[in-house]
Amino acid sequence: MQASQDVQYGFVAAVDIPFEQAVERLEAGLTKEGFGVLCRIDIQAKLKEKLGVEFPRYIILGACNPPLANQALREEINLGLLLPCNAVVYERDGKVFVGAVDAMRLLSVVGKPAMEPMAQEVNERLRRAVNHAAGAGAR
Repeated sequence: MQASQDVQYGFVAAVDIPFEQAVERLEAGLTKEGFGVLCRIDIQAKLKEKLGVEFPRYIILGACNPPLANQALREEINLGLLLPCNAVVYERDGKVFVGAVDAMRLLSVVGKPAMEPMAQEVNERLRRAVNHAAGAGAR
């Protein structure tokens, strides 16, 4: 595994495992952190189907931690506009990457400082899931 890198709206790590194994490990990491995968979107297949274009393998996993989602929605009912938390596995230039959204950055648009500890917890769990997929386990 290479060290994860933070991007403006998430964190991503290059992995030294095959694509499908990365998807399985990310799903397992999310499960270990209390997230259920609500949806799995195959971007490569959808772009081929809808536009007839070739695109590298790219999977979006829509993940939800029910207790945290319940808490967040009770605090801010319109938060559903930002849910679920997305995680990705994709190929680029012959390498496989895994990543997840930065919940702190995402929730910053809500403007409720009381939600920051919850967002921090979500981030810690998502980062551990990404690290699990990348082979680093939980930190």
